[in-house]
Amino acid sequence: MALLKFRSAAAAPAAATRDPAALETFLAGYSIEVMPRTAAKVEDFRALLPAGTRIYIAHIEGTPIADMVATARRLRAEGYDPMPHFPARIIKDAATLENWIAMYQGEAGVKQALLLAGGVTQPHGAFDSSMQLMETGLFDKAGFTRLHVAGHPEGNRDIDPNGGDRAVMEALRWKQSFAERSDAQMALATQFAFEAKPIIAWADRLKAEGIDLPIHIGIAGPAKLQTLIKFAIACGVGPSLKVLQKRAKDVTKLLMPFEPDEILNELAAHKAAHPDFSIESVHFFPLGGITTNAQWAIDHGGASGRPAKQN
Repeated sequence: MALLKFRSAAAAPAAATRDPAALETFLAGYSIEVMPRTAAKVEDFRALLPAGTRIYIAHIEGTPIADMVATARRLRAEGYDPMPHFPARIIKDAATLENWIAMYQGEAGVKQALLLAGGVTQPHGAFDSSMQLMETGLFDKAGFTRLHVAGHPEGNRDIDPNGGDRAVMEALRWKQSFAERSDAQMALATQFAFEAKPIIAWADRLKAEGIDLPIHIGIAGPAKLQTLIKFAIACGVGPSLKVLQKRAKDVTKLLMPFEPDEILNELAAHKAAHPDFSIESVHFFPLGGITTNAQWAIDHGGASGRPAKQN
């Protein structure tokens, strides 16, 4: 993926300042992602995550909607705020979308969703993009209070095959306009990256273009280096992949878990110095396992470092 020519941030921090208080503040209210099959391996989320944590439920092609709804119902029962994915390209038509919404609300009290195109190349039916899902009006009709849409700090070849960002920016302007006429709160939930400065430059670029949707920045949780590289390539992570590749050249570090300390400390320092910075929250992709990720967050003060009390 070609490096997008974002304007550099005027006041980006020169180095990752380690300020535990700033990092704890930055991690407050973080979210995390699960799939039905990974959630099924967790005996009780209350032993891992603070009460009320927003938990995204990734909908991978082939996952039955019944499994998605059952996972949302379980998370709600354990005291969490489920946010299921609605991948446009695997939703057959508006009737199917309306049925999914009704199932989530009726069985799990869901009032929030992440809308995205989805990872499949050919749509299964009427929808190709998250914008088409929003245009149905079904989420507003159902009274959804929060809608998140995808953000791509390092670009998206699926939307802009030539490596530019014209189509991505047009889509973001449309979503900004939709946010202004929707009753739901909106935010950008991003793909993960491994380098802070391009993220800061991208966020500042959006603000300069009049796109002021809050950003929930995607961060890969602690994992083996080989695991992160595999997922990063599969998910189309761009220039910041070089951070992992450089580390992989050091044999002494190859078998050590990669942790997101550096990127998060740099982003936290920038947020502390610039309170109006658009990043509002951290969203973890627990690529090394949810237990490992949750413990890392606890150790670094995320949501005061306290898992929910078990009944």
